[in-house]
Amino acid sequence: MLSGLLAGFADISPPQLLLVAGVALFAAVVGGLAGYGTGALMPLVLVPLIGAEPVVPIIAISAIFTNLSRATAYFRYADRRRALIVVLAAAITTALGAYGYTRLSNAGAALVIGAMLILSVPLRRLLRRRDVRIGDTGLGLGAVGYGVVVGGTSGSGVILLSLLMAAGLEGAAVIATDAIISVVTSLIKISVFGLAGVVTAQVLALALLIGAVALPGAFLAKTFVERMPVHIHTAILDVAVIAGGMVMISSAVRTLVG
Repeated sequence: MLSGLLAGFADISPPQLLLVAGVALFAAVVGGLAGYGTGALMPLVLVPLIGAEPVVPIIAISAIFTNLSRATAYFRYADRRRALIVVLAAAITTALGAYGYTRLSNAGAALVIGAMLILSVPLRRLLRRRDVRIGDTGLGLGAVGYGVVVGGTSGSGVILLSLLMAAGLEGAAVIATDAIISVVTSLIKISVFGLAGVVTAQVLALALLIGAVALPGAFLAKTFVERMPVHIHTAILDVAVIAGGMVMISSAVRTLVG
């Protein structure tokens, strides 16, 4: 088992592994503060190293660790009723979205991830500006569509956050409820990816590295949450996400045209 995991790092140099670990820790802290970050930031470092195809499976597996730590840190704030509504509504569509992702080529995966990253920024700003409010029925219907997106892309956490806020959750309750839901959707995605045979030694090794490094991130974020202005790191994250998405799409288009 250990030798198999080490084999997953065979094509990645120690400096590259350190870069992945550093970004994973930073993304976990950002996620603990804002509720999203890992799915948006990790593709920016993973895609240039290993290509786009393995990225969503890697993040799905590592998300178990990051979201478990986040759920533990904020558990008493979680709205378990609304979490159950989303999980039940999104379960089947999450599996369908994950299956669709396994059918994409490397260039196709890069296009999907890049487009989702770029769209997530104006979508978050639009939903916040409109101050949309929904009840349990609207939350369930929104979760059905969210399942398709989260199953097949990375960086879609902003949709879930927007749904939960529209349902009336605020602050730590949003982060805690999001974390519980994300653990379940990640387990669904991993099951589909495992059956499809896309969970390779490299995928598992990088996912475990990211997950292990990111474990303390939520607790660090909880410590700093009152000291760091959220709007600053949110603005930086927006710029990084849009730039990274454009690079991925550009690279995919060159591959398809070439």
